[in-house]
Amino acid sequence: MEIDLLFKIAAVGIIVSVLSQVLNRAGREDQAMLTALAGLVIVLTMVIKEVSSLFTTVKSLFGL
Repeated sequence: MEIDLLFKIAAVGIIVSVLSQVLNRAGREDQAMLTALAGLVIVLTMVIKEVSSLFTTVKSLFGL
C-alpha cells in the first residue's frame, strides 16, 4: 500500500470537513450532509480498489 493513498484520504477528509462546517454555518444542513456522503463515496471507491488488489494478491499467492 502506498503512502499516497493515505494522503489522498486525509485530503478528502479535510476538504469535506471544511465544506460541511461552512454549509452548516450557512444553514444548509441538507447540502452539508450530501457533501459528507459524497466524500464517503469517494474514499470508499479509493479503498475498494486497494482491497481488490489485496484479494488478487492473496488469490495468486495461494494459487486459488
